[in-house]
Amino acid sequence: MMCPMDTGVAIVFVAVVGARFLLPLTIPFFPLPGIVACLVLDGVDQTIFQAFGYDPPGYQGYDKAMDVYYLAIAYLAMLRNWTSVAAVEVGFFLYFYRLIGVLLFELTQARALLLVFPNTFEYFFIAYETLRARWSPLALALSWWIGAAAAIWVVVKLPQEWWIHIAQLDVTDLLIEYRWAPVLLFVLVLLLGAVLQLVVRPRLPRADWDWRLRPEPLPEEIDEAHEQAAWRAEHDRVLSWATLEKVVLVGLLAVVFGQQLPDFTGTSTDLFIGTAVVVVLNAAVTLVVARRGWTTVSLSAAFVVRLLVNVVLVLVADELLPGGEARLDGYDTMFFLSLISLITTLHDRWRPVHQVRAAVAAA
Repeated sequence: MMCPMDTGVAIVFVAVVGARFLLPLTIPFFPLPGIVACLVLDGVDQTIFQAFGYDPPGYQGYDKAMDVYYLAIAYLAMLRNWTSVAAVEVGFFLYFYRLIGVLLFELTQARALLLVFPNTFEYFFIAYETLRARWSPLALALSWWIGAAAAIWVVVKLPQEWWIHIAQLDVTDLLIEYRWAPVLLFVLVLLLGAVLQLVVRPRLPRADWDWRLRPEPLPEEIDEAHEQAAWRAEHDRVLSWATLEKVVLVGLLAVVFGQQLPDFTGTSTDLFIGTAVVVVLNAAVTLVVARRGWTTVSLSAAFVVRLLVNVVLVLVADELLPGGEARLDGYDTMFFLSLISLITTLHDRWRPVHQVRAAVAAA
């Protein structure tokens, strides 16, 4: 039975949910520790709530939405950091495939869809960053990355998705209910460690460098904010594949979160179209700013400026355009504008980095 939330529980709840939104922002700068921390928090958040005697209503839906949010930050970090263009191409497919699957699940509540659209991107990201920490990923071809993704998909994610979403089993409950389960888990961990130490490690090639948890430096020609703005001014257009990618990315994220908001009275189509309009307007404003050289060096300052611009756009639109059936209260509106501003700011800054790397690789 759900208990009312007292002050102490409320503080824990806000701390955990806040961490789920803020912790992913470490991924672009500390990729492997950042995503592992997000993965661990995703696994223990409900256990933390239950330890305080509170079961948040509808949290499972919010949990899925926050999953695709932190993976969106990981996807943008991939554009910024990954030197292997082939790995980025595979990661691009894996992330958007999962995002579409989560959206379909939220619209239909058919759990089998999460088995058809497994979260392979998360472990693929971890695999890349683990490899990159000791070895250069540039020597590996597209076929190798596809094979790695396929192995993660079949061997790791399909059993995991079946366990969690189809069988609806929980590791914590299993460990509490069966006394032998902790012993079995401990033995399996020891066996896995032995296999890695005795079988896998001796067959690994010599490491290219010591452990590197920070990402590789950005290409010199695109490592400054004004250089990224100059690249956008030369190559970007309002109606382009880059804008379409942002529309799909932010629009689907907004719809997934919109399924959880009780105050939203419109349809998913309303929300997607509204988000798409704001994203396209952002693309136009960003292009004008880039061509005039009004570049903000600080990434956080660029986010704040874009958020303020989006607030003004929404206020003006609310005054000029006739109202429809869709309604958001002030908090929900600020949440969506913050989400749009954050994702589009990071995408505009870091997509040129990947484009430059791709051009160099093609040459």
